Amino acid sequence: MDTIGLDLHKRESQLCVLGEDGSVSERRIVTSRERFTAVLGNRPPARILLEASTESEWVAQHLESLGHEVIVADPNYAPMYSTRSRRVKTDKRDARSLAEALKVGAYHRAHRVSSERRHIRAELAVREALVRTRTRYISLAKALVRRDGLRVAGSEAEKVARRIAELDLSDSLASELMPLFQVMAPINEQIEAADRRITHLSKNDPEVALLTTAPSIGPITASAVVATVDDITRFQSAHQFEAFLGLVPGERSLGEKRRVGKITKAGNSRVRYLLVEAAWRILRSKGEETAALRAWAVLIATRRGKRIAVVALARRLAGILYAMWRDNSPYTAESLRMPRPIVAKAS
Repeated sequence: MDTIGLDLHKRESQLCVLGEDGSVSERRIVTSRERFTAVLGNRPPARILLEASTESEWVAQHLESLGHEVIVADPNYAPMYSTRSRRVKTDKRDARSLAEALKVGAYHRAHRVSSERRHIRAELAVREALVRTRTRYISLAKALVRRDGLRVAGSEAEKVARRIAELDLSDSLASELMPLFQVMAPINEQIEAADRRITHLSKNDPEVALLTTAPSIGPITASAVVATVDDITRFQSAHQFEAFLGLVPGERSLGEKRRVGKITKAGNSRVRYLLVEAAWRILRSKGEETAALRAWAVLIATRRGKRIAVVALARRLAGILYAMWRDNSPYTAESLRMPRPIVAKAS
């Protein structure tokens, strides 16, 4: 069976075919279903390695429909490119490195998310774009209001336009804000529609329903976690899960020196942001169901400040979600460890 390395790009991709007889064939083709079919459709079944990317899933599915065995690899696995020169990087060399990595097994498979959860991820990405656009408009509107010495009372994002309209605005300021208000109204409607679609898509998902039993975890956050992770058995521990989401501290150690810095932010930024927002809600809440988590975070805030405490709480919340999903068990505050009391040192 031939071994093929595919260096995938948006417009054109590079192929490297290592034949069973030791031959090497290289060519560049347009990244399209038609060209993949024309070049690889009539070949005997082969093993193909490509990197995980935006286009990798549809390419992998199409090549599999042509009868080939396709492996989508983690691009962050350094040994996969061990034969590539550090000084010269070209698509031909990358495709050759992929083919050789496949031949010797020097790769890590990337997890391929199911089509249903890819659809939820797309809906979440659209919602996030809408929310960020609204946030920019709100920031600009508030800045214009402050320029005239006015203040907007704190409120939910969808109510900001109404709160500003209730102020004593000058004619010039009102005309400046009118285009923003006219755009924000349909954006609010689209965000609400996106929330309804995501809730509808995930309401029959038992894993999403399970995670929403945790405090401050709503359908949007639970859907984002489940759609991103897809399969909790991929992780052997809560720490692995937290590291996947980029919530663990980075470290640069050498010899006897150990330096721990800010969180790595290596995972999905949307899930990480939503978990941090959930942590803020827990820290600001007064409910009994969040008392244990809040007390734990307050001790950290006392020593390190609120921002560090919130990130630590988001990391712990990720570990709780991992345990709930792994054990298929809903959240119970009684199962949490309470913070250890601080013992005063003897003078």
